[in-house]
Amino acid sequence: MKIHSIGRRKRSLARIYLKKGLGSIIINSKKFEEYFPKYVRQKILYPMYIINENNNFDIDIKVVGGGFNGQAEAICLAISRALCLYNSDYRKILRDTGLLTRDPREVERKKFGQKKARKKYQFSKR
Repeated sequence: MKIHSIGRRKRSLARIYLKKGLGSIIINSKKFEEYFPKYVRQKILYPMYIINENNNFDIDIKVVGGGFNGQAEAICLAISRALCLYNSDYRKILRDTGLLTRDPREVERKKFGQKKARKKYQFSKR
């Protein structure tokens, strides 16, 4: 049984396919260790660490947009949602740790006549 789930963060979108297996994680046709730097990997595996299911699932991940951190948090949300679909008992544990909450913060758009979203060009009176 394959479970499909989606997670988003900033400009990143992660689609994951979770199934029972030996613990292999493939991201955009690359191995997990090749795709992400070491400091980001813990963020991705955190939902499985919380429920003590570290090496029981094979995960195939397609992720687009954003940087490493945004992609990692999008994947974390997608894994958390998929685990809830797999077993509804995990929902309370993951909810209490805040892993099922989507972070709504996005980059504010740049406005015309300004340097950035809020920064203005320097004003000279004389």
